[in-house]
Amino acid sequence: MNDKSKEPGKLSGADRAAIFLMSLGEDEAAEILRHLGPKEVHKIGTAMTTLQNVTREQVNTVVQEFVSTVSEQTSLGVGNTEYIRKVLIKALGEDRANSIIDRIVMGGTNRGLEQLKWLDGKTIAEMIRLEHPQIIAIVLSYLDADQAAQVLNELPERVRHDIIMRIATLEGVQPAALQELDEIMERQFSGKQRLKSSSLGGPQAAASILNFLDSSVETSIMEQIAEVDSDLSQKIQDLMFVFDDLKEVDDRGIQLLLREISTDMLVVALKGADDQLRQKVFKNLSKRAAEMLADDLQAKGPVRLSEVEAAQKEILNIAKRLADDGQLALGSGGEAYI
Repeated sequence: MNDKSKEPGKLSGADRAAIFLMSLGEDEAAEILRHLGPKEVHKIGTAMTTLQNVTREQVNTVVQEFVSTVSEQTSLGVGNTEYIRKVLIKALGEDRANSIIDRIVMGGTNRGLEQLKWLDGKTIAEMIRLEHPQIIAIVLSYLDADQAAQVLNELPERVRHDIIMRIATLEGVQPAALQELDEIMERQFSGKQRLKSSSLGGPQAAASILNFLDSSVETSIMEQIAEVDSDLSQKIQDLMFVFDDLKEVDDRGIQLLLREISTDMLVVALKGADDQLRQKVFKNLSKRAAEMLADDLQAKGPVRLSEVEAAQKEILNIAKRLADDGQLALGSGGEAYI
């Protein structure tokens, strides 16, 4: 958790955004929030409700940072498209940025699909469960990976592997498929939308969704995919971020992650880790904390594999949340980021 009383320079991005909005009038803040997505609204809203003892220095610093950024970096009105492109590629990498660029720079409005992002997984699953698997795959490709995983979890088990395979082999969205998707959105939201081609799907999209599923569900889907297409299964597997990949996270990232997880959870997770990863963890703890953790690991009796996998999955979910907040870089498959 962020300490809301610390100095301005150590506030998170969500904290700074919350302070900035709270320094505006209600109408102005509401107008800004109206243009944000559901995740951004949730993060900033949570920060606004938990901020305490905001000092005048913090407000002044945040406002000055905003003015400086707008006046010196964005070049508003001059080459905005190129600016957005460069920022997204620099922040996310070219592969991941391309899909977003398609949507916000190349005219992909997709307002019907955007409305889905405000719904819970169960509601979306109910809306699309009777549609053709290819249509479901396109919808899930458009959603963020964690939300898509929630939807997939609500769909019948017998269709999950088929949908993941379709996502992994999706190479853009053709006009006919988009028209069909347009009709779905028209029925569900009573608003005909003009949809344009976008680079959705691919093995990385499938891997990202699988990363957010429980280990048992993930394993079942991968086994079924392997029976149908072993090459595709391997390609997806290579792109998935697994617990062992935490060895590739830098020391600062590991230290940040360790502050977010309990000792009990860490002990259980490390029961299934190799010595290299354990040493990585010990290295990023104080000497006393490392000694205590080593003692706890030694004293811990046998642990069921399902418990180890559950603890590792929970830690990975925390790591992904930190990565989504821009605080942690998770490398997978060389250049991919989650």
